[in-house]
Amino acid sequence: MAEGAAREFDKRLKTAADAVETMLDRLLGPSPLAGEIARPGRLLEAIRYSSLGGGKRLRPFLLIETARLFGVEGEGVTRAAAAVEMIHCYSLVHDDLPALDNDDLRRGRATTHKAYDEATAILVGDGLLTYAFDVLADPATHADPAIRAELVLALARAAGFGGMIGGQVLDLEAEQSTAPHTAEAVIRLQSMKTGALLHFSVLAGAIIGAADAKARAALSAYGHALGAAFQVADDILDVEADEATLGKRAGKDAGRNKATLVAALGLEDARKRRDRLAAEAIAALDLFSQGLDAATLKEAAHFVAKRAS
Repeated sequence: MAEGAAREFDKRLKTAADAVETMLDRLLGPSPLAGEIARPGRLLEAIRYSSLGGGKRLRPFLLIETARLFGVEGEGVTRAAAAVEMIHCYSLVHDDLPALDNDDLRRGRATTHKAYDEATAILVGDGLLTYAFDVLADPATHADPAIRAELVLALARAAGFGGMIGGQVLDLEAEQSTAPHTAEAVIRLQSMKTGALLHFSVLAGAIIGAADAKARAALSAYGHALGAAFQVADDILDVEADEATLGKRAGKDAGRNKATLVAALGLEDARKRRDRLAAEAIAALDLFSQGLDAATLKEAAHFVAKRAS
């Protein structure tokens, strides 16, 4: 990355993270909303533990920056970005449970079921999942009910059994398989488990920005390539990085027969695929080279490919 562009990317990533942190802090406050009866203290404490004070907030950043391409900014965009982060945080809480990945460490501290208990962690995930759709459906997020409905539908498809949840099921099935993991199967799994929510984050910005069909197609291609690059990079980090850097257990993939592209392709070919996907993501944004500025989204592709944690 060019030094100036990298600095601008870092600045915008932090700005987005700070804005989403503030919004989550507000949305996850103790006061019940209209139609709610009460917000139990222990549940709220655990939800805040799992959602606040950690993570790069890449998915919210992608939504915010994509909407910004079309001149749309403000509280409604930040609310939508916070909803995406709620889905991501819920998925991490549930992934860490003993019945799934059985992890003790997340973002450098105890996972939610370790800090609280398994039942609370399950309910934390359930609560975040439900509340994300509450936030998107609220007129405070967007005045146009058609936009809100489109956001809700697209997120349900990305996070549901044909997207993130389905990918998690394929991941669990792959762990039990005695056959070698094929690249084709791993790519499909990863496009669902990880890629679908990253793709939605970009698509949501386009929906909010009222992008035309051509712009949406370009951003969709970007989102798919970026999501795929992100997961390959994650597979590589599990092999190359240490626990302190990752903030979670390292080296677990091989030990659990995880379906990864490092296992399917080998480390060197996985690196080549990661870099090729990042280049594809950047090229998909050439549509915006005249007029609208997509430089920060292009830098996001460099960041995903080269990240250290």
